[in-house]
Amino acid sequence: MMSHQGYVATPPYSQSQPGIGLSPPHYGHYGDPSHAASPPGMMKPAGPLGAAAPGMMLPPGPPPPGSNQFGQNGGQASTHSSQRFPGPPPVSNAASSYAPYQPSPQSSYPSPVSTSSITQLGSQLGAMQINSYGSGMALPSQGPPGPPSSSSFQGPLRPPQPSILQPGSQVLPPPPTTLNGPGASAAPPAAQFQPPPLPGQAIGPGLPPQHANYGPQMAGAQLSYPGGFPGGPAQMAGPPQPQKKLDPDSIPSPIQVIENDRATREGQIYATNTRGQVPPLVTTECVIQDQGNASPRYIRCTTYCFPCTSDMAKQAQIPLAAVIKPFATIPPNETPLYLVNHGENGPVRCNRCKAYMCPFMQFIEGGRRYQCGFCNCVNDVPPFYFQHLDHIGRRLDHYEKPELSLGSYEYVATLDYCRKNKPPNPPAFIFMIDVSYSNIKNGLVKLICEELKTVLEQLPKEEQEETSAIRVGFVTYNKVLHFFNVKSNLAQPQMMVVTDVGEVFVPLLDGFLVNYQESQAVIHNLLDQIPEMFADSNENETVFAPIIQAGMEALKAAECPGKLFIFHSSLPTAEAPGKLKNRDDKKLVNTDKEKILFQPQTNVYDSLAKDCVAHGCSVTLFLFPNQYVDVASLGLVPQLTGGTLYKYNSFQMHLDRQQFLNDLRNDITKKIGFDAIMRVRTSTGFRATDFFGGIYMNNTTDVEMAAIDCDKAVTVEFKHDDRLSEDSGALIQCALLYTTISGQRRLRIHNLGLNCSSQLADLYKSCETDALINFFAKSAFKAVLHQPLKVIREILVNQTAHMLACYRKNCASPSAASQLILPDSMKVFPVYMNSLLKNCVLLSRPEISTDERAYQRQLVMTMGVADSQLFFYPQLLPIHTLDVKSTGLPAAVRCSESRLSEEGIFLLANGLNMFLWLGVSSPPELIQGIFNVPSFAHINTDMTSLPEVGNPLSQQLRMIMSIIQEKKPYSMKLLIVKQREQPEMVFRQFLVEDKGLYGGSSYMDFLCCVHKEICQLLN
Repeated sequence: MMSHQGYVATPPYSQSQPGIGLSPPHYGHYGDPSHAASPPGMMKPAGPLGAAAPGMMLPPGPPPPGSNQFGQNGGQASTHSSQRFPGPPPVSNAASSYAPYQPSPQSSYPSPVSTSSITQLGSQLGAMQINSYGSGMALPSQGPPGPPSSSSFQGPLRPPQPSILQPGSQVLPPPPTTLNGPGASAAPPAAQFQPPPLPGQAIGPGLPPQHANYGPQMAGAQLSYPGGFPGGPAQMAGPPQPQKKLDPDSIPSPIQVIENDRATREGQIYATNTRGQVPPLVTTECVIQDQGNASPRYIRCTTYCFPCTSDMAKQAQIPLAAVIKPFATIPPNETPLYLVNHGENGPVRCNRCKAYMCPFMQFIEGGRRYQCGFCNCVNDVPPFYFQHLDHIGRRLDHYEKPELSLGSYEYVATLDYCRKNKPPNPPAFIFMIDVSYSNIKNGLVKLICEELKTVLEQLPKEEQEETSAIRVGFVTYNKVLHFFNVKSNLAQPQMMVVTDVGEVFVPLLDGFLVNYQESQAVIHNLLDQIPEMFADSNENETVFAPIIQAGMEALKAAECPGKLFIFHSSLPTAEAPGKLKNRDDKKLVNTDKEKILFQPQTNVYDSLAKDCVAHGCSVTLFLFPNQYVDVASLGLVPQLTGGTLYKYNSFQMHLDRQQFLNDLRNDITKKIGFDAIMRVRTSTGFRATDFFGGIYMNNTTDVEMAAIDCDKAVTVEFKHDDRLSEDSGALIQCALLYTTISGQRRLRIHNLGLNCSSQLADLYKSCETDALINFFAKSAFKAVLHQPLKVIREILVNQTAHMLACYRKNCASPSAASQLILPDSMKVFPVYMNSLLKNCVLLSRPEISTDERAYQRQLVMTMGVADSQLFFYPQLLPIHTLDVKSTGLPAAVRCSESRLSEEGIFLLANGLNMFLWLGVSSPPELIQGIFNVPSFAHINTDMTSLPEVGNPLSQQLRMIMSIIQEKKPYSMKLLIVKQREQPEMVFRQFLVEDKGLYGGSSYMDFLCCVHKEICQLLN
């Protein structure tokens, strides 16, 4: 597919082009300055120089007019075409420069004048065939472009092949270009021009007719890119050609991949008894049965088969990583984790590597000893744990002990695992409310106080407990702090004021942290009084760091872990530690200093976070900004302490109240562990080297988290330190030590066995695109703090091309260079990668604030695989075709404007935002049914929730919205968007297959770019 070499063209005069070329790929890693620039002076000719397949000659056509720069790639722009692209002059070390994205005054795509190379690109795209790798099924595309019907996915059986995007069963030679004449290798670029073929003329002798089911031969027809890019000036004489659009259905579809996986695995039981098996996609609902490896709800990997050697790993450049969500929510139809209690003996562990007893331990010598699966050390079995073996060497109690037969389980920890060797106290929640003037005025303080009365009834508790063991405390603040004594025997709450914010102390111990049930009357009294107490306050300055300090000191004094819930709305400008100034500088955008915008202003917050983690104090922040509040600084403590950041821009009571209350209720009630420390152990040959998430690292191995909840994931990267063996595989054990909500110290263990292979094909066959994107997003967003965004984008494009080029070179059957060949497991990887590259964190947009970019960066850093999948490829559902009798979701469509229709109504969700888009010709009966108004013009677009109209359509739509919202970490605010009205611009940035409004490629163009890079790597 995708011959982009057809576009590697000189301007139409016979001179060779100096300066075309691309430096070798960046290897390895962000943050390593040695890779920031590739070696200067290394030039490669652009475009593949391979000979064409024998027996198929193409007359050399002229190059397309204009140049093929993707964005304005200064590094690849020739000196001649530089007047066409206002990019910088060529430099020898420009890597795949995917930057500076200003929309160029003229299109950087070939103008719509026919050339045989474009024609051929078109015929390849138009008749693309996608063969799935493992199943041996071909997916022939239909002749006339149209939506893929379900029948198009059964095809004749073929030997297994990767996704080859190519016409028919035909392998076409690369199209002729100035660098690649008819079947010649590297002919001199001059003197290769001949007139274009006439309309309707076949592209050359020797092309056998294609099979009927691949559609008509499209020779000679002009194919322009979809979306109608304006052509450059016509630089060629000759009649214009009839236009045909490229069919976007012919490039791999994420929707189709999701549907195919559901069709084969939805609703089935997935048993984890086989090492290295690839689980169903995160988008597929199935029942997981733990039979010796951790459920994919807890651990997902970028590939379930590791390469045996580090050389293979370097060659493929596929990151070896696991996304671990230790507290993932388990649906009610799956077994919860078993709790193993060995009393005073504690868990059985390997003497050498300290791994915990698990299914990877091999019992020997009649059960008296066991060999550790991680380090191979032979250990004595402690007498209390002895059991005889059966005829196959398995313990007789194998199935009675969770730690011998299951991938995940918990241990009760002994005192050795507790701080100061004494049992921990149950955790506490401290609510800290900013009572500055604006928060009182807009009713926010009153709303919080009212809601706390309800939500405190739902404090989390263990199943067997009557009431929650969590104690609660209350603080209000502006530029001073007010602590409240709410001891149960008081008639009235008492307030104590701390004015010295430089050296914060806790003015009372007894009566600050109380049991809610016991002190309920006093607490309700306080919550009624707070809004009145500060009603006349004109204080608008606030502090921030001293509040966190005070909360941490209170927990430290009470010797318990806990969580601070801070409700804050402005830049902390009052004189105090952590004071911030407004440093939002648009001039830094698109410069090498842009990274400063993502870094905290002061190191106060970093050392504060370190102290918080040391004392098991997690911070969750609810932000209500009306202007810049420096999220990069304020969000640091929540990020490093395993807390959550919620942000409600320009909070308006009647519009945003529900979203905030949903988030608050969800946050207080969710499953959580405190004062946690995690260790990831591996079998010999590889080890964990890098960690990404809401974590603090004091050393290279201990992942410390003041708290961890059911939505937080930690992504771990592995590197080889020796050879891995195919026999023993690669074993991972994640052990998490934490304190429960009732104050019990526990160990949660997750084990996973992966395969190892010395065949690259096995590695590619076992990849998981969704986990790969999670990894790339987190490593890129971490690098944002240290490196220019342009460099990060280049590295991402480069690594994408590298992974696919390695597959092409080592695993795919030989074919013409003009085809893009993708491994089946990664065939939609490019669409997700392109979406990541266009995300506002990596590519600034004028309408997105610095705070919003810092916020999204922080959210992604703790996301699990399901959340990052939806975030980078939103769900787009047609509502106008709803079947009101069905209970499931309607079939999703691709995220592209071309899928919308004027008569249609569509719902889009990405985990943070939800949009209901209404076409200008939406049927009045649907509008009446959903909004209870007579026409499109009557719809009020300010509403953030749909009215209860009480008809089947309205009920169905509201049910669909609640299904989408279910189990998502953030409450999605609904925006109603009318076609062709201003807010539609915001909606459009989520149509990730399309060209970005402020730069960022369409999916189709990105495939072309990647294909071109692959061709250059293969030369």
